Amino acid sequence: MWRDLLPIGRDAATRGYRRYAWTGADADCRAWFRHQAEARGLTYEVDRNGNQWAWLGAATITDVAADGAVVTGSHLDSVPDGGAFDGPLGVASSFAALDELKARGVQPQRPLAIANFGDEEGARFGLACVGSRLTAGQLTADKARELRDADGISLPQAMEKAGYDPDAIGPDPERLGRIHAFVELHVEQGRALEGTAHAVGLASAIWPHGRWRFDFAGEANHAGTTLLEDRRDPMLTYANTVLAARKKARLAGALATFGKVAVEPNGVNAIPSLIRGWLDSRAADQETLDAVVAEIEKAAKERGDRDGVDVSVVRESFTPVVEFEHALRDELAGILGDGTPVLPTGAGHDAGILSASVPTAMLFVRNPTGVSHSPAEHATEDDCLAGVRALADVLEGLTTT
Repeated sequence: MWRDLLPIGRDAATRGYRRYAWTGADADCRAWFRHQAEARGLTYEVDRNGNQWAWLGAATITDVAADGAVVTGSHLDSVPDGGAFDGPLGVASSFAALDELKARGVQPQRPLAIANFGDEEGARFGLACVGSRLTAGQLTADKARELRDADGISLPQAMEKAGYDPDAIGPDPERLGRIHAFVELHVEQGRALEGTAHAVGLASAIWPHGRWRFDFAGEANHAGTTLLEDRRDPMLTYANTVLAARKKARLAGALATFGKVAVEPNGVNAIPSLIRGWLDSRAADQETLDAVVAEIEKAAKERGDRDGVDVSVVRESFTPVVEFEHALRDELAGILGDGTPVLPTGAGHDAGILSASVPTAMLFVRNPTGVSHSPAEHATEDDCLAGVRALADVLEGLTTT
């Protein structure tokens, strides 16, 4: 499975992955998922939001009894030039865990499903976890239809071009109401497990996090003729804000990153008229996150006043703190045993979005480099196989009791 998936969407120059929602690479990933499902005799289904499902013991979600199904899976899309493991490891491991259950002779007493949630990374339309947000009703259909990519293509246009019906998108409470538990396996995005005896850990919580767009509006002018004292250069304000974000985050024990920037008119010999910078910020608690973002905005506007630059800030997305359900987490800890480490994470996931609607849990597979969202992202084969066995143990425990 891994060898078949590995070349899809890989850039020859960077060796990173560009598997963006509703593109050709995404279609190839979806075809891979469907092939894996049908090769195992699973029932394949696509829900109203374009998320893929593979069912064992049910034809569709409507065949699931009131006591619910156990679902596992993750996502197959990537950030720009991302790594091979973030998302796909969870999906491939889900199919491998199902193979392991079959090899053990396990007969699940609940329906079991594997899911691939669409557009988790938000690389194309700027909003993370679109598929799971729509399903959970945390993103309205009207707001989703307003999403545009860098070329001005709307989400409905992209879905329709890919062969899906954009008019169907929206909340799916019936589906979520028939899920007993959702367990997502993911490569660790950090190095907490490195140096321990454990290849697999459990998630305790996801830090609150969000994305803010900072617009720095100055005045376009000639780089070679405009005196320094006559300039209203938004690049200065932006650069100062990037440095301020690092300082404010460090002092608060939080995280703040400007990782995306757009410049107008983007000419070498032109003073910019507008800089747009996107801030990603995360913290262990809501109060700290709010304070850090407020301090960054304050620093930006104070510097803007000095530079003659107007600064405006828009929050484009936000996810509050997620405390994974303790009862399910404790049940998984009992199944795994051996003092499995319990870890918080600063990264967002579909499991975090769904946690408001269904009991969710996460397993992390050790990442020796700690690198993620990069081609250097890695997990050893032995650790990946340990993750498969752990996921199989969990699925067996949840579907046979």
